[in-house]
Amino acid sequence: MRRLLTGAATATWAVVAMASLAAERVAADEKNDYEHGAEAQEFVHGAPAAPSDPWILAAGGRIYDNWWDALDRKEPEGTHPSYPATGKQSGPDTWRCKECHGWDYRGAAGVYRKGSHHTGIKGIDGAVGKPEAEIAALLRAPLHGYTPEMITDEELARVAAFVSRGQPDMSTIVDGETRAILAGDPERGRGIFQTVCAACHGFDGRRYDWGSDGEHAYVGTEAASVPDEVLHKILNAHPGVEMANLRAFPLSDAVDVLSYAATLPVD
Repeated sequence: MRRLLTGAATATWAVVAMASLAAERVAADEKNDYEHGAEAQEFVHGAPAAPSDPWILAAGGRIYDNWWDALDRKEPEGTHPSYPATGKQSGPDTWRCKECHGWDYRGAAGVYRKGSHHTGIKGIDGAVGKPEAEIAALLRAPLHGYTPEMITDEELARVAAFVSRGQPDMSTIVDGETRAILAGDPERGRGIFQTVCAACHGFDGRRYDWGSDGEHAYVGTEAASVPDEVLHKILNAHPGVEMANLRAFPLSDAVDVLSYAATLPVD
């Protein structure tokens, strides 16, 4: 998602074009087909010749989410060697940064202090402002074990930038206990969603359904139940798909979209 209007409602036509391209990739009768065409490979998995700082931070956020989908790499095999034996997850997902550190970036001090994703591992919020080279070195060290074949040095620098400079303070936006949304202007968010996000998600947010076993999961469902995850994707986009993001705009824009999305139909 990307905001179309800024300040005094000035149109950003480049964003409109991006949203339109994203909408065109979905066949009307294949609502859950997220595959992109060859023409979108560079946008989804590549990098600009001269990356801007917002692009770098968003790219780092997508790698934090799921690095192999973000980078078009082979899915890792087995459970991460550093994943705690007491954890309830296994397999490739344990190699995702978010699996231990959470969508709120607070790890064991946040939403993941209990439940099926609890590991007891601290979050990355304490690394805000730390030198990016130091963060990258930690990601290369045995504890994390990300090899250059998995994530190149240039790509790892994007993750380090996201960790150091790209984390919003989720505790001011989402209640860590109830996951209620604490901030945002849904009326402003409505304008952004209807003019940009709806190009792919539909005006009611039900063009995509991530549900299974007869249970629906639309934009509204997800925003209401896992708002921290949804905000992460509004800011950085979902890895591996042709989706715009709001990283280049004020954080309040993304929060407004989140607050409006949570009012959309959940079933």
